[in-house]
Amino acid sequence: MLAEFTQSRLFARPLHAAALILVAVQLAACSPRQMVVHSVADELAAQGQSSEDDLDLAREASAFYLKLSESVLRQQPGHAALATAVAAGFTQYAYAFVAFEADRLDATDAKAAQHLRERAARLYRRGRDHALAALEAARPGFGQQLASNTPADWPTLARDQVALAYWAAAAWGGAISLSKDDPDAVADLPLAVRLARLAWNTDPAFGDGNLAGLMGAFEASRPGGSQKQALAYFDEAVRLGGGRSAGAFVGKAEGIAQPAGDKAAFLDLLQQAVAVKDAQGSPLALSNEVMRRRARWLMESADDLF
Repeated sequence: MLAEFTQSRLFARPLHAAALILVAVQLAACSPRQMVVHSVADELAAQGQSSEDDLDLAREASAFYLKLSESVLRQQPGHAALATAVAAGFTQYAYAFVAFEADRLDATDAKAAQHLRERAARLYRRGRDHALAALEAARPGFGQQLASNTPADWPTLARDQVALAYWAAAAWGGAISLSKDDPDAVADLPLAVRLARLAWNTDPAFGDGNLAGLMGAFEASRPGGSQKQALAYFDEAVRLGGGRSAGAFVGKAEGIAQPAGDKAAFLDLLQQAVAVKDAQGSPLALSNEVMRRRARWLMESADDLF
């Protein structure tokens, strides 16, 4: 379901984050506590902008960052930038390091793979809930409006809320895709799709194609979805990515070519993903490395998939 993995706040510098705590303690003596916490939240929200392509280092650093950021967010629940960072971090961690490991273990240890999928679903829901809480804080009644059966009641999004909606929808979709035996979870799919569509209506180019890829994944997987429309979304993701996003090609391979049984197109798209090169310091370096790794694994598994 989660067709796109994007660089955001997954990699953080734990030593710098620890220093922020010390600064906060020192400032607390002369500043109101909430002002200090808000300042720390600002700093943590900005931490994920560093470029990084070492997946092991990113994995080791991200757990500390997420725990610290989540703790601060609980004291500043309306801090949209930090909520976005935390939602993105949990979603990306679940996708890159937990759900993917489950996929790789499936053939050799189904029980361990299922355990990892359950953990990934919990992480997805954790990220989703932080993003939804921030949207609710900004617009009281947002959740109730989103769940209404009357389209006229559905909320709209400001442009600066699109990131929160994107990560909430992506995390929601990821959790649903790993909870297919849970009727209550699956029943939420229309809400996740609706939230993604609200973001699309506001800023369809968000994330240089990441939102388009998510729309494609939802369209391809939802009951009654149109494969023609899904293909249009995936093609738009590739176009907006401008050849710099490995995830756009992987998303199209898994969302269109694989369900269609088109092995040749599947492999061609994955080869294009593997061929994506990153400029030095590219903010897409980590996300592209994650997707290149997935593309290589999918290519190796192609005979089992078709």
